[in-house]
Amino acid sequence: MCARREEAESGLSGEESRRKRWVKAFEACDEDHKGYLNREDYKVAVVMLFGYKPSKVEVDSVMASVKQNQSGVSLEEFLNLMSTKKAAHFYQSEVRQLFTAFDRQCRGYLSLEDFRKAFSVVAPKLPERTVVEAFREVDQDSDGHISFKDFESAMNYGQDNLSALPLI
Repeated sequence: MCARREEAESGLSGEESRRKRWVKAFEACDEDHKGYLNREDYKVAVVMLFGYKPSKVEVDSVMASVKQNQSGVSLEEFLNLMSTKKAAHFYQSEVRQLFTAFDRQCRGYLSLEDFRKAFSVVAPKLPERTVVEAFREVDQDSDGHISFKDFESAMNYGQDNLSALPLI
């Protein structure tokens, strides 16, 4: 909410405002004005921007992608990484909202009945047999419920390009 208010007051578009925030985070974390972020600097920047500490695997992946002649992540690389991370973060948020909309009983899982109701809205002419088969396919552990993990896995099927940077 506050970020949107700042965008409106500053007259900047969402993309310009976001880029400005990323540049400020980069500059704040590049305390020695080296022109790059080392491992620790990068971790702090991610905490500032996304509110979580990146895993060792994520940081290793980012540092391995840095150009060989640099000691860390340049501003340009950082902006590209943040753009990719923002897209992945947005997608994950959308998946969570969709699951929550389908979970009308707020139980943290989808029953076959929840699944039927959701499909009756999004694909009313889909045969019952297809809905049941889809439910069984998504219910990975065959417990008769679709957990968020099951749902997220099904929604992410084929989304390899968005999962280049892990969120956790």
